[in-house]
Amino acid sequence: MDSTTWSPQATTSSEPVQSYERIRNAADISVIVIYFVVVMAVGLWAMLSTNRGTVGGFFLAGRSMVWWPIGASLFASNIGSGHFVGLAGTGAAAGIAIGGFEFNALVIVVVLGWVFVPIYIRAGVVTMPEYLRKRFGGQRIQVYLSVLSLLLYIFTKISADIFSGAIFINLALGLDIYLAIFVLLAITALYTITGGLAAVIYTDTLQTAIMLVGSLILTGFAFHEVGGYEAFMDKYMKAIPTIISDGNITIKEECYTPRADSFHIFRDPITGDVPWPGLIFGMSILALWYWCTDQVIVQRCLSAKNMSHIKAGCILCGYLKLLPMFLMVMTGMISRILYTEKIACVVPSECQRYCGTSVGCTNIAYPTLVVELMPNGESLSCESNMFSSLWQSASLLLFTDLPLWCFDFRLFILVLIAISIAWVPIVQSAQSGQLFDYIQSITSYLGPPIAAVFLLGIFCKRVNEQGAFWGLILGFLIGVARMATEFIYGTGSCMEPSNCPTIICGVHYLYFAIILFVISIITILVVSFFTKPIPDVHLYRLCWTLRNSKEERIDLDAVEEDIQEAPKETIEIEVPEEKKGCFRRAYDLFCGLEQKGPKMTKEEEKAMKMKLTDTSEKPLWRTVVNINGIILLAVAVFCHAYFA
Repeated sequence: MDSTTWSPQATTSSEPVQSYERIRNAADISVIVIYFVVVMAVGLWAMLSTNRGTVGGFFLAGRSMVWWPIGASLFASNIGSGHFVGLAGTGAAAGIAIGGFEFNALVIVVVLGWVFVPIYIRAGVVTMPEYLRKRFGGQRIQVYLSVLSLLLYIFTKISADIFSGAIFINLALGLDIYLAIFVLLAITALYTITGGLAAVIYTDTLQTAIMLVGSLILTGFAFHEVGGYEAFMDKYMKAIPTIISDGNITIKEECYTPRADSFHIFRDPITGDVPWPGLIFGMSILALWYWCTDQVIVQRCLSAKNMSHIKAGCILCGYLKLLPMFLMVMTGMISRILYTEKIACVVPSECQRYCGTSVGCTNIAYPTLVVELMPNGESLSCESNMFSSLWQSASLLLFTDLPLWCFDFRLFILVLIAISIAWVPIVQSAQSGQLFDYIQSITSYLGPPIAAVFLLGIFCKRVNEQGAFWGLILGFLIGVARMATEFIYGTGSCMEPSNCPTIICGVHYLYFAIILFVISIITILVVSFFTKPIPDVHLYRLCWTLRNSKEERIDLDAVEEDIQEAPKETIEIEVPEEKKGCFRRAYDLFCGLEQKGPKMTKEEEKAMKMKLTDTSEKPLWRTVVNINGIILLAVAVFCHAYFA
């Protein structure tokens, strides 16, 4: 589109633009194919170069990763296709406030690297449910967290990323949405299941570079198209659609006019769409759950070779989290400027015509910008950018749940995908069509009790299993009640408000997160103080005050675990002396069953265990990462103040 001829009405037409026709050319298709081949090659290289025959080798990459792929993988694990679509869509609809969610992460990643991960490493755990089992004993909390984690993955990450990826595939390539998704998941499964965490981290690193390059190119084109930052601020406030009535009903002005506070992240605590107390306190609770207790994130940190690399990786991730405000939120706002009639549509019939849903089309802001703004032959990096984020989301789905479940993996994945795809229509229309608001609202209903249990489990050794369990259950029931009520009545939209009772749905989801967190905290403490405490002998290196204990810990389930593990210790699988056939050797290599060296002695196993639970740092590097951590916190304060 020529910037000299642009006007808000330029895209108005009798029929939606078939955008995907613009990129059906040999150059773009060739680059997309090369992209998939390169990513697959990196995944297969990781598969062949790492030891996947042990739990530590597969799920923790042998604790051999250095800081820069860890930081890149943390960022890529967080920034999936749902972020590109969701952040840009909410930015197009309501301005920059949603970018404050990204700035919040700058503080929480420091908490992750300096507070939570050292405890997990000293505990010697691989998964978060495993930590809770060691900390509280029994299996019901471990099972509960696994089930709840699965629900959160289905309702937020998986279904949202499938939906957002489907939007781009449909707009860009015109392919059948479900066929493209299944092919992508199948390819991802190849390197994810066979390569383990090392393959995921290395491909995440590659895809982070691709995402950043593609986003930077698109952002540059977008700001050039609108005439720079000052022109961007002026034109966004004037990006108002011309069709505001369908003949039967006239839409309210606030439904199609940009908010007066569009360029502020701190908004009115009562009338604001993102109230500032909720952004500071409510979002911190959700971020505590996501960044400090979620298997997706913590697993990357546990793969680092030492604590300094963990902290440096968290710092790198923090700096990368500065970018979504500019690369996603503001580009979504520019998309509204350039394609006002489509992105800012408010008449249900018009929105249905453009994007297939009547509640609004802001979710197509980023994909539309990619396929419409970028010239043929130059859109390839942005196309790879979106494919990269979708592929990363798929690997996240397939790999992260592996250590959480022990039943048949193939059946599990099929059920998981089926439920997630079935949930997509709800994602499409929830929260007035705002994908990112939908993700954060579901997290607000289910995440705070988990954050409360982990926080108290680490910092309050008096908390016991009974308190943790009933705090989780009560919090879950309250959260599900709010979520179910919202789904029954519907979240509505500006044009058609929901009939949900104000006392329930009138409380902003970030405020609800604060309330739910406080209720969970009180329940956990009250029940714990009225029941028997856990002796310190079971808590060594599991709580903050006992993190440096040298005494031997007796796990609460030590006897039960010994019974369960006894058969494993007495049964040895020996490889037959005769030479294996080609197919058998290929199968062993594919599944990581080939031994890459002689069997370790007991002394070597003990040394390896000490390495996996070591949190020591060299004084020089500890000082370097600590200084950088302080700088990152200062940057976070500056960003909040500048955009406040």
